[in-house]
Amino acid sequence: MGIERKVKLVEQLFDRLEGEIVGFQSKTGLQCVLGCGKCCTTPHIDASPLEFLPWASHLYLNGQAEIVLDELNQTTKKLCHIYRPVSIVDSDNGSCSNYKYRGLICRLFGYAASRDNLGKLRLATCKIIKENQSENYKNTTVAIANGLYVPIFYDYYMHLSQIDFRLGKTMLPINEALKIAIEEVLHYYAYRPFPGGLKVTA
Repeated sequence: MGIERKVKLVEQLFDRLEGEIVGFQSKTGLQCVLGCGKCCTTPHIDASPLEFLPWASHLYLNGQAEIVLDELNQTTKKLCHIYRPVSIVDSDNGSCSNYKYRGLICRLFGYAASRDNLGKLRLATCKIIKENQSENYKNTTVAIANGLYVPIFYDYYMHLSQIDFRLGKTMLPINEALKIAIEEVLHYYAYRPFPGGLKVTA
């Protein structure tokens, strides 16, 4: 399967998830705090290269893939390379520099659940939401236990791996996943014409 097809399938999966999350937010009232990037500052986020393939493809189409790959190869930072804090001294507040192309882990966290050892669904969300939206959080926990639909991490990663098992099941520190996603795209187009017969833009 070509890169273009994989990108399209990943984007379709993301679109489906987006609809489910919007519905979940509407029913629960849970929302991320505007401008908060606390979850993005976690230094040990793992992700798969496949979930960042649309991002890498976007970079390539805009002539930025090799530039960003060089940046990733030179950085020693563990924080996600795409995240942009508002300042050096305030890393907890900021935003994703490519929000449209954020990964699956970025989309799921806060609005999806995992199963505990007993098979019960547990909403995976941040301390800020739990504390600042405690009533909504408690009501949501009860609602999930009573059957409210919530996206499930495992299910979505299984769907992802069905697109490309190798790239979808390989979990790496997020910046390593970003690097491999770009390398996959560059390798694919190394001996192929630019998509649509266009030239790479500067």
